[in-house]
Amino acid sequence: MAQTISRRGLLHAGAAVGAMAGASALTGCAMGGDDKKDDAKADANAANPLGVKEDAPLEVVIFNGGFGEEYAKSHEAMYKERWPKAEIKHSATQQISQTLQPRFVAGDPPDVVNNSGSSQIDFNGLVSQGALADLGDLLAAPSLDDPKKTVKDTILPGVVDAGSYDGKFLSLNYAYSAYGIWYSQKLFNDKGWQYPKTWDEMISLCRTIKAAGMNPWTYTGVHARYMSWPILMAAAKLGGTDVLKAIDNLEPNAWKHEAVKAAADAYYQLAVDGFLQPGAEGMDHIKAQTEWCNGNAVFISCGSWLENEQKAVTPPGFNMAVAPPPSLTKGDKLPFEAFRGTGSEPFIVPAKAKNGRGGLEYLRVMLSKKGASDFTRKVSSLTVVAGSAEGIELGPGLTSVTKMIQGAGKNTFNWLYNSYYRKLERNLVNSACADLLAKRINSAQFVDQCQKGADEIAKDDTIKKFKRV
Repeated sequence: MAQTISRRGLLHAGAAVGAMAGASALTGCAMGGDDKKDDAKADANAANPLGVKEDAPLEVVIFNGGFGEEYAKSHEAMYKERWPKAEIKHSATQQISQTLQPRFVAGDPPDVVNNSGSSQIDFNGLVSQGALADLGDLLAAPSLDDPKKTVKDTILPGVVDAGSYDGKFLSLNYAYSAYGIWYSQKLFNDKGWQYPKTWDEMISLCRTIKAAGMNPWTYTGVHARYMSWPILMAAAKLGGTDVLKAIDNLEPNAWKHEAVKAAADAYYQLAVDGFLQPGAEGMDHIKAQTEWCNGNAVFISCGSWLENEQKAVTPPGFNMAVAPPPSLTKGDKLPFEAFRGTGSEPFIVPAKAKNGRGGLEYLRVMLSKKGASDFTRKVSSLTVVAGSAEGIELGPGLTSVTKMIQGAGKNTFNWLYNSYYRKLERNLVNSACADLLAKRINSAQFVDQCQKGADEIAKDDTIKKFKRV
């Protein structure tokens, strides 16, 4: 069934929105932008508050992942309507770091970069080298929809904080992503099953599923960190969000908190009891998600881009749905409805962009209601623009996401360690999750392994540190 989003429902999405993580080190490469003079600049006025030079070319590079690239072409067309003399160069790649890192080092980056995906450029390196433009002028500019409101007034709470480093807003996380456990509502209706709200109920249902000859869970073994998401969500619900802040701040023994250990122990049980699909250890995310869509497993951990990413292979009537991870105990500090809600798809304007003012203007176009609603229609994802999805008919997956947002109310949260220190999640935690789910280590060894990785980063003076308050 389709559903339309109400203003009330979308405003409930005002979670602490965080940045997605990046890849590969830029440390040691001179990429600072403080000495750059932006010659593609005009005098600012009411009609042109960001001082865009009307005939300056604009280069946009998009991560061609779960959202594809077509939405960006629409944004580019909207920019062209405003600045018809500007020539726009569009390109898309899944290899952001490999493609663009040499250009950052050479001082010849694009004007706008969708720095996302498994090969994104490490934000820690970009920030420490001064390679990103301050987006503060964008926030202060009047919105395209209502000149009486600034752009900052139109976006959901938490977006600015999550994209800020050392007090500067450097990254716009455009999509709003909700993370949870996905299943087929049609299958549940056919079997008479109810989604489990407690871990005991989850284990009981997994036994029922296995007895019926089905695999309860699948996961992407290649990107095993996908399973760290429900582990950390369960830990935050059990022990409170201070558990996550301690991890973000690289505090000693943060990963060894009893709530993290309990959550890891719960998900380790899935492996021990044989509830994971055989062969999942070798699957990438598309393979695992396709196995799930084909009915070869009941549950999978993912974010709200899943519906769009799998639309080509999802069977008619599958009716995908998402729910928060089950509560571990009756005494959890946060209710069952709590989940991780965060911004994703980070967009940046390089400090040495030839048309930095145009880059800011492009982001202003994206943050208009027209730009945001078009994105939602094309890729089945919410944006961080408040109220922009009102009246849009949604697929079953995103309809389920909006219900989860409404159910959580203010009980949404996020972590930032993956943005601050990409290596920690993408390499070290990913490896620990892979070992845990393959039963090469147990839950106690899992938290030890994650803590060891965090301690290594904390002691590394070449890595810039950030403080979450």
